[in-house]
Amino acid sequence: MALITWTAEQFATHVGFADDEHKILFDKLNNLYDLAIGGAARSEIGAQLDDLIAYVVGHFAHEEKEMIAKAYSGYERHKQEHEALIGICGGLQTKFHAGEAEVTEEVGQLVKGWLDSHIPTYDMAYANALNS
Repeated sequence: MALITWTAEQFATHVGFADDEHKILFDKLNNLYDLAIGGAARSEIGAQLDDLIAYVVGHFAHEEKEMIAKAYSGYERHKQEHEALIGICGGLQTKFHAGEAEVTEEVGQLVKGWLDSHIPTYDMAYANALNS
């Protein structure tokens, strides 16, 4: 069962690359969530966790590059939001691979909650600037 579903009503920024990348991000998160709650092998969960985090880091870098190119006034605050999530995910990734943490339903809900808030609040705010 999907943890999070991309819908235009809830998540469309109307910035082509961002919407496309968000859809991929959601798929990767859903895959990780399904593996984790479905009892998949730790190695499989770890590989999907690494893939998701690498994708998120690349997506954030792409967004930030576009915001800088358009001189978006909310860039600094937006970047802080990105850095906060990367810190949380990076910490989980390190602990997971050290055998000190698991990817749990709570972890999935935490990331889902962040996305549910971040995209409508922060990403939709850059739409006019990035589409100009």
